Amino acid sequence: MSVFINNDTRLIVQGITGRDGGFHAEQMKGYGGAQLVAGVTPGKGGQEHIGVPVFNTMGEAVAETGANASCIFVPPAFAVDAIYEAVSAGVELVVCVTEGVPANDMMAAYRFVQDNGARLIGPNCPGLISPGQAKVGILPAQICREGKVGVVSRSGTLTYEVVDQLTRNGLGQTTCIGIGGDPIVGTNFIDCLEAFEADPETEAVLLIGEIGGDDEEKAAEYIHDKLSIPVVSFIAGRTAPPGKRMGHAGAIVSGGKGTAESKEKAFEAAGVPVAQKPSDLVPLLADLYAPAKAALSQV
Repeated sequence: MSVFINNDTRLIVQGITGRDGGFHAEQMKGYGGAQLVAGVTPGKGGQEHIGVPVFNTMGEAVAETGANASCIFVPPAFAVDAIYEAVSAGVELVVCVTEGVPANDMMAAYRFVQDNGARLIGPNCPGLISPGQAKVGILPAQICREGKVGVVSRSGTLTYEVVDQLTRNGLGQTTCIGIGGDPIVGTNFIDCLEAFEADPETEAVLLIGEIGGDDEEKAAEYIHDKLSIPVVSFIAGRTAPPGKRMGHAGAIVSGGKGTAESKEKAFEAAGVPVAQKPSDLVPLLADLYAPAKAALSQV
C-alpha cells in the first residue's frame, strides 16, 4: 500500500505552463496509475499543455475533473494564495514545492488547511512518491522501487540519497515523503509516522531530520510511546555554526536549542539508532529489520 497518494490520485498542477511546472508535470503525468488531469494558470484557461486542459482557477478545474490533489509551482509571492485556492476548491492534498514562502503567511495558511480538513505537504519540499502508484512533486522516480520501507525527511537531496541507497541494496519503499525544511510546514514527522504505522505494508521507517526546531524531539517521543515498527534516523547539520542558517529556513540553532546533539540524544533515549552519516542508515536498519539484513547479505 502507500500513504497520502495512490493509484486513485487525480492531480492538478498549479503553474503548469511555467518552465518548472511544465517539466515536472510531464514527469508526474507519465508515472504509475495516478492521473494528471489538469493544470491551472490564470489567464491561460481554455488552452492545452502537455496534453492536459488548462483552467483559469482551481474551482473550475476541480469541478470539471474531480481532482483530489494539487501540486504548486508558482512564485513565492503567490504560493500562499495558491494553497488557499486549492483547499477552497475541495482538494484533499496540496503539495507546495515553492521555496521562499513567508513564514508569517504560512501560519495563517496552515490553520486554514487544518480547519478545512485538507493536508498540506511543504512548502519548500520535494513532495512525495509511492513507487509504482503515484508521484506528486519532484522526487526522481528512477531511484525508487516498490517495497516495505517508509521514508520521511526534512531534506530533499538527502531523501534522494537515502532512497537510492535503499533501492541499490534491494529494499523498496511504500512511500517517500519530503516534508520540507521551513519553520512552518503543513505535515510534520508525527503526521507521517502515524500514517506509516497505520499502513499494513510499511514494516520499517527511515527518518531524516536536521538542526533547528524541536520536531525531531517530538517525533522521538511519539516513536517511543506509540510506534510498533522499527525506525532509524539521521540528523543533518551537526557541523553548522550556532546562529547561522544552513540552507533551510528552519535549520538554525539559537539559544542552545535545535542542536544535532539534542535531537540525537532524544532518538537514542527512544531506542532509535542514529546514523553518523547517511551511508550508515541501511546497515543500521539491518540490525533491526530482518529483510534489510537479508538484502545486504546478497549485495
